[in-house]
Amino acid sequence: MALTLSPALLVGVSLAFGLSLGSPSAAQTPQAAEIPGPQATAPSPEAPDPSLSPECRVPGSKLYTLAKLKAVKKALREHRAVHVLTIGGSTSGGLGAAASYPVKLEDALTRSFPDVEVEVDSRGVSGEIAFGAAERLRTMVAEIEPDLVVWQVGGNDALARVEIEGFAQSLAETVAWIKSHGIDVVLVDPQYTASLAKDDYYNHFVQAIQKVAASEQVPLVQRYEAMRYLAARAKGEAVAGAGFRLADLGYRCMAEHVTRAITVSLLQPDVTGSTSPAAAH
Repeated sequence: MALTLSPALLVGVSLAFGLSLGSPSAAQTPQAAEIPGPQATAPSPEAPDPSLSPECRVPGSKLYTLAKLKAVKKALREHRAVHVLTIGGSTSGGLGAAASYPVKLEDALTRSFPDVEVEVDSRGVSGEIAFGAAERLRTMVAEIEPDLVVWQVGGNDALARVEIEGFAQSLAETVAWIKSHGIDVVLVDPQYTASLAKDDYYNHFVQAIQKVAASEQVPLVQRYEAMRYLAARAKGEAVAGAGFRLADLGYRCMAEHVTRAITVSLLQPDVTGSTSPAAAH
């Protein structure tokens, strides 16, 4: 079933997607307008996405893979608040600069869906590996009852040299458990630095997360590829700060990138299977 939006929400979604809607026909009044399908005009997946801030622009092919978000669609369809739970390392919570990411994510989602309340609850724990997050998730899901879980995963596991196959199995099982409760999941893979790009073990984790996202049919924010793309083109402020911390621009870009993956995934038809950025556009 297609998602029906109010006129103001339709405008917000179209602006977020960078889509051209055109004028409604006599048979399609603004009140009955739907999210545009694949026939809508959208940026090439190989060109920098103009809907993002200039400093954060990354081609769709290096930013996300897409899949359905049934629970978020249902919340929008019912015009009720969208509850988002973010987990996975200090970026998803904590104090200081790291705490700015959930705030920026909530702001970015609110701008994309102006007629719907968006609530972001951040429960990240510094240094947490995927298995630890999986144990906590059962309690958090019961407490928060989210529509969507945004899970930054893999970075701490790679640095801790967690066994890769065990990590991938735990991640896949936890994602499947979350989905079995009618909750959407968006995965965010580890961040990029020039030194970590030389670490084969770290790169294997990035690849393992890609495989889990594809097998479990959930959207993936390709933070590693996006940061590498931005780092190669950086002329001013950097996205990464000292050590393993993001700079303020990094938190802002990450919030925009996650929001973009969510909003474009909402364009996916209600059919089985995930979609590559090229097919989505």
